[in-house]
Amino acid sequence: MEISSDLFKAFLECPTKCWLRAAGESPSGNGYADWVESQNGSYRATEIKQLLSASPTGEAEVSPPPEDLKAAKWRLAANLAANARMNSCLLESEVHAVERVPSEGRGRPAQIIPIRFIFTNKLGEDDKLLLSFDTFVLSEMSGRVISFGKIIHGDDRSALKVKTAAFSGEVRKRIERIAALLASPTPPDLVLNRHCSECEFQNRCRQKAIEIDDLSLLRGMREKERKDLRSKGIFTVTQLSYTFRPRRRPKRMRDKREKYHHSLKALAIREKKIHIVGRPELKVEGTPIYFDVEGLPDRDFYYLIGVRIGSGDSAAHHSLWADTAADEGKIWREFLGVLATVEKPVLIHYGSFETAFLKSMRQRYGGPPDASVPATAINAAVNLLSLIFGKIYFPTHTNGLKDIAKFLKFSLSDLTSSGTQSIIWRREWEESKILTLKQNLITYNSEDCMALELVATTVGELGKPASKTTMGPGEGDVVNVDSLKNQKTKWGNFSSSIPGFEDINKAAYWDYQRDRVYVRSP
Repeated sequence: MEISSDLFKAFLECPTKCWLRAAGESPSGNGYADWVESQNGSYRATEIKQLLSASPTGEAEVSPPPEDLKAAKWRLAANLAANARMNSCLLESEVHAVERVPSEGRGRPAQIIPIRFIFTNKLGEDDKLLLSFDTFVLSEMSGRVISFGKIIHGDDRSALKVKTAAFSGEVRKRIERIAALLASPTPPDLVLNRHCSECEFQNRCRQKAIEIDDLSLLRGMREKERKDLRSKGIFTVTQLSYTFRPRRRPKRMRDKREKYHHSLKALAIREKKIHIVGRPELKVEGTPIYFDVEGLPDRDFYYLIGVRIGSGDSAAHHSLWADTAADEGKIWREFLGVLATVEKPVLIHYGSFETAFLKSMRQRYGGPPDASVPATAINAAVNLLSLIFGKIYFPTHTNGLKDIAKFLKFSLSDLTSSGTQSIIWRREWEESKILTLKQNLITYNSEDCMALELVATTVGELGKPASKTTMGPGEGDVVNVDSLKNQKTKWGNFSSSIPGFEDINKAAYWDYQRDRVYVRSP
């Protein structure tokens, strides 16, 4: 059994992806996955070329024979094919680069330092594990202990020294788990996760998850929760929907946040109706300002702020664009200037990304004066997602803005647009300055603001008394969970053609209730 560094990387991202790659499954394609692979390949080639050019003549080699590692004379090797055996597994890795540091004294072997190149500015734990896998294979092949390696990454070619010896135990465990996975003739249980949007098997896995109505379609449900449900015989979203039981909240809990119920989300999906817990209130006492921000997370750089002032056809839109990171402070000041011109502005956004944006901008460039109109608006900014969470259950598998807006009949002008696609557009614009790419980003951002307005308006209508509600989905499409509490049994009302059976059924229910009455002794 062969385990390559590519399979090891795939396993870190998703066991299903690892199994599919090993089985030779044809990918369904993913533009972002292809772009990331291309960027990493280009970055690696550029960095290797630079290292080789900086090395003295005769001290660097490309793809040297791995058998000569112990007796090698080179100081730097690029694209070194390393392999080693662990139990019944053949481990293979094409190490990006290896640096040999001559021994410091007689009898001491030369120090071997593996190097990996990654184009992103921010690194995660998986990047360190990948380098540790390279180190593990090199160590097994050479019979030497390799204590650390280096990752060169990002626009500034930052070098991170990683103590790979500390990860060797974890690498060994992952290899054993991969071996067990690949030994199975069938793929592992399908689980959709955060990596799906970046995976070449995204369409394949999502379609299969929809076909089997898998629980992982419900984003936010943890693995432990799914495992507990499966142990009870609940494997699908539809099955889960039948487990919801409305309960009366104790008085002491009424001021606390409502618990999120995956079973109620499943019920909303099954019945294709919005379900409301309590009466969510979105108070907009002033002029609503819907804003959405685009950025490059690995650079911690915000380059576009979309601001939509007012609602409906009379709304005005501003797109504040930064050509470079040096312009970030400029668009922040423009944003504050827009707020200052609006009477009683009420900022509304969706999710934590904009919350982090407001905090970061004030730290980097300073906030507006205390008690000023912009400062008041920023301090009272409304995160619409936090208002929806646990209170409004839309019949969508996720609480994503685009999913909810799509349910409310909002359509994007470009169906391929997404958060990952916006990253590609921005990076390509920086290289080419093609105006179409910039316009794609501005359109994508402005449509997010429009979708936010639609969802906010709907939420505001849902918070009104039933007699005053004129929201969009239509009459009968909204269910207040309080109305479900009057149902006596999970099977609904019992009816029978045989006289007396209905009375017997009621008596059985009364007996059940009586058995559930507990008296506390004084």
